[in-house]
Amino acid sequence: MCMAATYRTKEHYFGRNLDYEFSYGERIVVVPRKHRFDYRHVPADDNHMAMIGMATVINGVSLYFDATNEKGLSMAGLNFTRNAHYHPITDDGRDNIASFELITWVLGHCSTVDEARRLLEHTNVTDEAFNEKLPPSQLHWMIADRDSCIVLEVMADGMHIHDNPVGILTNNPPFPFHMVNLANHMAMSPEQPVNRYSDIVDLDLYSRGMGAMGLPGDLSSPSRFVKAAFTKMNSISDDTDESGITQFFHIMASVEQQMGCCKVEDGYEHTLYTSCCNTDRGVYYYRTYGNSQICGVDMHRTDLDSTELHEFPLVTGQHIMMQN
Repeated sequence: MCMAATYRTKEHYFGRNLDYEFSYGERIVVVPRKHRFDYRHVPADDNHMAMIGMATVINGVSLYFDATNEKGLSMAGLNFTRNAHYHPITDDGRDNIASFELITWVLGHCSTVDEARRLLEHTNVTDEAFNEKLPPSQLHWMIADRDSCIVLEVMADGMHIHDNPVGILTNNPPFPFHMVNLANHMAMSPEQPVNRYSDIVDLDLYSRGMGAMGLPGDLSSPSRFVKAAFTKMNSISDDTDESGITQFFHIMASVEQQMGCCKVEDGYEHTLYTSCCNTDRGVYYYRTYGNSQICGVDMHRTDLDSTELHEFPLVTGQHIMMQN
């Protein structure tokens, strides 16, 4: 399972936890403006916006998990099993885009959420596999700029684009459920609670943090959505980039998954990496499960007018600073 988030101070940040039981060989990939995208059903494109993000590269194709383009528009795909439903190729005038092409399609052409919304209204997300070993991943997507955020869900009854005022996305059920579910937790507060139980019984506040009692702590998607939304929407940091980055990683850590706590058929789901992109500066920061140090790649320190991908393998080993 996964979680994506936005966070805004003076700067704007976008990132995600990728929770899974094994790695796909992901790495940081910068796609320059003149790199050629060979789409399955629309004309090839070698004049688009540059982008940076986490991807698996197969035969020169960047299969992004999450990315941000040079204008600050960001997009991430998260597991949406049993609900995602892509469609056959159509000849109704919409652009046929395979699900694995969707992030580069949107970020290559759009500068804002409004532009992305208009592009998606004329897009048919098709059910094609990348190859015989990689069937379509069942996903939904969060798309954000510094001013707004939406969720895209392609289901059996069509495409749904939801406004996302909390800037958080996890997995199942569909997004509208998560927004309704927040109402079950509206009494939570970072403040200490006032006794409304009874004016007869004098109840003692025996601990700090009791305003958030009942805040979910399990690893299910609805619980992670509530906890991440509460943490993000009550987070405080100053306007420095260092403070924003630090707070963003703390928000993401509130719902990270530890090895051994979520058993699945092929092992244990855990947080493979956490990303945080400063979308204003085009700097992509990350941590991996085995490396707590924050590492970063600046897209503007690469040649954004070239044609070849710029790939940066992840730093995965733990880096410990000894002080004596």
